[in-house]
Amino acid sequence: MGLTKTYFVLPLLLLMMAGSVLAANGCQKEIPYGSNPQAGAYASVNGIKMYYEIYGSGTPLLLIHGNGQSIADMHFQIAHFSQSYQVIVTDSRGHGKSGLGEGQLNYIQMMEDYNTLMQQLNITAADVFGWSDGGIQALLLAIHHPDKVNKMAVMGANLRPGQSAVYAWVPELLQPLSDLIDEMIAGKDTSDDWLHHRQVLNLLMTQPNIPVESLHTIKAPVLVIAGDKDIIRSRHSLDIFENLAKAHLAILPGQTHWAPTTEPMEFNALLEKFYSTPYSRPTSQEILTTELNPPES
Repeated sequence: MGLTKTYFVLPLLLLMMAGSVLAANGCQKEIPYGSNPQAGAYASVNGIKMYYEIYGSGTPLLLIHGNGQSIADMHFQIAHFSQSYQVIVTDSRGHGKSGLGEGQLNYIQMMEDYNTLMQQLNITAADVFGWSDGGIQALLLAIHHPDKVNKMAVMGANLRPGQSAVYAWVPELLQPLSDLIDEMIAGKDTSDDWLHHRQVLNLLMTQPNIPVESLHTIKAPVLVIAGDKDIIRSRHSLDIFENLAKAHLAILPGQTHWAPTTEPMEFNALLEKFYSTPYSRPTSQEILTTELNPPES
């Protein structure tokens, strides 16, 4: 299988599953999310042209897609939340219609693109949803620019690469693809932009490297989400959750890394409840203490 087909296996599966859900719901995606001239524009951001689209009005909600994805992969979330939010959704650096720029792709750089875009759009703060790599960028945004984040939900995010974060089958599946890219680069093949593919794949294989202690600086409420059949290990999602000052945890039963697309109604309802409900986290200890020591009447 050539790289053009192999590289897009995960996004293609995502789109196939999305199509199945749409068919099951008896509806069709009518708005061309990701290629909508009525909603789209480019911004000059940190040396690149960054493509973005805006839908709806109300509280700003920033959506950040995952590796190898684009605006189009967030279509269920755009369609739902644009009814009551001002949804800002972009193609991350090196993805979709956005430029790659100079140097090597890294999550800090990509996060700074979102921060700069928000500044240019005069968005002082927003609710944020980041999926996979988008979750990594959302965490970094809250660490480096805490004033920009009101509430944040992250799906399938990780703090570091390797098998402490992902299951062993993930690098095993990616290694043949990585070897093929290196072979094509070494052979100076010009049938595709192999250096671009290498950069995007390196994000998965060698990044991120976020110290767990940096999570302690995040003061915004965070909803940490993963499927119980996710790419990310449940223990790793727990590590993220347990090191946040204000966090809820949702391990979705029977769900995978692609829950935002395969179960969009349930997933969006989970996000909406989190964004609309004031954060509270009474512990079992606090509840039991109150029960055993009721206040005097």
